[in-house]
Amino acid sequence: MTTADRSGGAVRWVRLETVLGGLATPTLLGVLSLTAGLGAAGWGVGLASGWAATALLAAGRIRSGRSILPADWVTLTRALLSAGVAGLVADSVHRPLPVPALVVLSCVALALDGVDGQVARRTGTVTPFGARFDGEVDAFLILALSVAVSWDHGGWVLAIGAARYVLLVTGWVVPWLAAPLPPRYWGKVVAAVQGIVLTAAVSGVLPRPVDTIAVGVALVLLAESFGRSVIWLYRTGAGPRTRRTLRFATALVAVAVVWAVLVAPPRLDQLTPAAFARIPLEGLALVAIGLVLPPRPRRVVATAAGVALGLLTVVKGLDAAFTAQLNRPFNPVLDWSSFGPAIGVVRDSVGTTATAVAVVLAVLAVALLIAVVVGSTIRLSSGTARHRRRAARGVAVLGLLWAVCAALSLQLAPAGPVASASTAGLALEHGRDVGAAVRDQQRFEAATRAADPSAGLSTSDLLAGLRGKDVVVAFVESYGQVAVQGSPIAPGVTAVLRDGTARLARAGVEARSAFLDSPTFGGQSWLAHATLHSGLWIDSQSRYDQLMASDRFTLSSAFGQSGWRTVSVNPANDRPWPEGASFYHYDQIYGRNDLGYQGPGFSWVTMPDQYTLAAFQRLELTPGHPPVMAEIDLISSHQPWTPLPTMVPWDQVGDGAVFDPMPARGLSADEAWRDPDTVRRLYGQSIEYSLQALIEWVVTLHDDDLVLVLLGDHQPLTVVTGPDATHQVPISVVASDPAVLDRLADWDWQAGLLPSPAAPVWPMDAFRDRFLDAFTDGVEPQALRVPR
Repeated sequence: MTTADRSGGAVRWVRLETVLGGLATPTLLGVLSLTAGLGAAGWGVGLASGWAATALLAAGRIRSGRSILPADWVTLTRALLSAGVAGLVADSVHRPLPVPALVVLSCVALALDGVDGQVARRTGTVTPFGARFDGEVDAFLILALSVAVSWDHGGWVLAIGAARYVLLVTGWVVPWLAAPLPPRYWGKVVAAVQGIVLTAAVSGVLPRPVDTIAVGVALVLLAESFGRSVIWLYRTGAGPRTRRTLRFATALVAVAVVWAVLVAPPRLDQLTPAAFARIPLEGLALVAIGLVLPPRPRRVVATAAGVALGLLTVVKGLDAAFTAQLNRPFNPVLDWSSFGPAIGVVRDSVGTTATAVAVVLAVLAVALLIAVVVGSTIRLSSGTARHRRRAARGVAVLGLLWAVCAALSLQLAPAGPVASASTAGLALEHGRDVGAAVRDQQRFEAATRAADPSAGLSTSDLLAGLRGKDVVVAFVESYGQVAVQGSPIAPGVTAVLRDGTARLARAGVEARSAFLDSPTFGGQSWLAHATLHSGLWIDSQSRYDQLMASDRFTLSSAFGQSGWRTVSVNPANDRPWPEGASFYHYDQIYGRNDLGYQGPGFSWVTMPDQYTLAAFQRLELTPGHPPVMAEIDLISSHQPWTPLPTMVPWDQVGDGAVFDPMPARGLSADEAWRDPDTVRRLYGQSIEYSLQALIEWVVTLHDDDLVLVLLGDHQPLTVVTGPDATHQVPISVVASDPAVLDRLADWDWQAGLLPSPAAPVWPMDAFRDRFLDAFTDGVEPQALRVPR
């Protein structure tokens, strides 16, 4: 067959393909219009996409002088399906996205992605143009899907769809980036992963956190694949000038990375641009050592320094996180055991699968961070050694400037002086913390085993001053000093407390109030609970674990031995809690699934405090019940503080279905946490709600034998309190029997529910002994003990 014959056949087939593609596109869009609805925007984008794909394939085959190949028909079908997806996405700018139609088109296109390659190989018609066209169809489908996913998950998802086109446009300016790439199986796998993950995210079949994590993983895989391709193009096509430019750029990046991690502050409130305007002594030392070492030792030292610096950077990050959450830095010994409970809280919020994926991603992120830091130290050391004279001059100048700034004590930011040695100081500080923590564990172990004077009190006299009373210890989540003093939040909360004091007085109930110093801040409520009950200072998960393994005498044990029925009510807990029986010795433990709640959840909060109190009354305070001692954990004021319930008439609480409409009325956590002022406002409202529910419950219950200990467990996060807040939480004892409050006379607590700034402040671990002393006959009041 002559060349003319082949060209004529190609043209005939191309014309056929053009006609079929031109007709198939409006046919597909017409079906979509009838089944899913398609407006003018969808028709315009769909027609343009489908016809452009047809024209590109036709032009490519005419240029190659070949007829339409069997695999081309499969690829063109995928291109037209992708055009339909693009039309649906474009049309959904002004209307809801027709998810079923989009998912069907996308799934069929993805299924056909493996067909065209097999057809080409089996028919012996594999061509560079066919492979290129196949890749462009993949890229276009991924772009359309990434636009759809970005509307729900954020603009960062567009990076997936834009990656191919950024590389294409960059290739117009940098010719070596436009060179053809060799076929790579891994590249096809990554492209398939993008399409599958984005389709799953559009479909909504998985929880939103899982979708977000999966899309993030897909983006990481895409970045790795594109990075490998760019490196191959650089090695095979970049010229000497480009190589010099890239070497210079990577050297600058390495300097920036090392400089940044050395001077980065370990607190988020100190993270300002001025914090990086400091000279790190450790960086100058690293360069100076590298200048005098031979190549192999220099590389070893740079690698070791990079690993150490990477680990210290992780510690800085943990310091920042712990300071923001708990208002203290991370302890390398005591705080590792905190990650288990923290992961449990995340699991309760987003589910087991999403939590597992998040943990894996966190581990990978840490590994990537350390790898980047190690690579930067090696690049910095090798680069300065290559330009030894200029590097030595630079180190000398910066060293002299460091010395001058140190002599003048020059400081531009709260993060520290310009002459910085903060990373070395951080390492020394945490090294001292390790030794102190080991000694602390030994001392605390001895304290838990030591004889407890309160455990030896006579059972007949123990808590005699409360005989016949129902005693409730109510912890209000995150009820801290910031809620009642010196903040924009305080006026609303103090108004509730003043009004509550007046309402209690009209009902014949009085209160005495003060402050306790909590061992924790921003979270880990169980540490405060254990401190109050045990009379020991439990300020870490490590101490908590040691305490739970001991037989320490607790408030609940004291009441149980004295004849009370002891009860724990924790509406957040949906897992076994063996410590409730083995350590606290509660007779009855009510968790999330034991209170009969059939209403909605409120973000992390499982049920409103009003329901918790009503359920406790229904289950335990029945007529003729024996005296009850209960710890009730009120959680409506737990972060994220939205959405919030509102009070309903007590006789309408029922099984909680009355609360069904309420979550939809509030802001979502994502919306609320974009603005710190909104977070603070919602925190204040949550505290107002919890206090109002508790006060109304006491007034409505009208039980003359009720004694209520109302207190906070810890201050809220620093986003509410600001940095360097105290650990103080309000506490009140509420009772209608004057004899109960008379036993507290020597405490000098203030009248009412609202403690003033002049109110006494006790450490929380002192409360157990003072409380037992006050209500046990034959015991002289003791001075305030502060065990540690």
